[in-house]
Amino acid sequence: MKLNGISDNSGAKKSRMRVGRGIGSGKGKTAGRGVKGQTARTGVAIKGFEGGQMPLYRRLPKRGFTNIHAKHFNEVNIGRIQTAIDAKKLDAKKVVTVEALVDAGVCSKHLDGVRILGSGEIKTKLTFEVAGLTKSAQAAIEKAGGSVKLLVVAVEATA
Repeated sequence: MKLNGISDNSGAKKSRMRVGRGIGSGKGKTAGRGVKGQTARTGVAIKGFEGGQMPLYRRLPKRGFTNIHAKHFNEVNIGRIQTAIDAKKLDAKKVVTVEALVDAGVCSKHLDGVRILGSGEIKTKLTFEVAGLTKSAQAAIEKAGGSVKLLVVAVEATA
């Protein structure tokens, strides 16, 4: 095989349509824009325009809002953590933090921290440093002889 013999498969690349190049091309004269009117002119952007009728986005009621200060946590069940310990992905002697859970593959991203949920069973004595946890999770961790340190998640001040 030679470099000068390499080419795309037939039909893989579609050449662009050259408009306004004579009536024989099929896209001559008006270049596919029709005749007259607003859209035949240049600089037209009528995305949500409905011919003067009240647009749909203005007819529908607006509800709720998005809290820009909301925190997003990784939610992990204690049963999932026990599975990671049994699979030797998580070290039981070290402190369980967000970084440790991400390294073990329990969480995919750091987000704003981790929140432990109480579903499942934990048999190993662990020390947690997390952003939050449920009462059932705390009871299960303490029953297994572990401890929990809650981290304060800072909210960025906007001025």
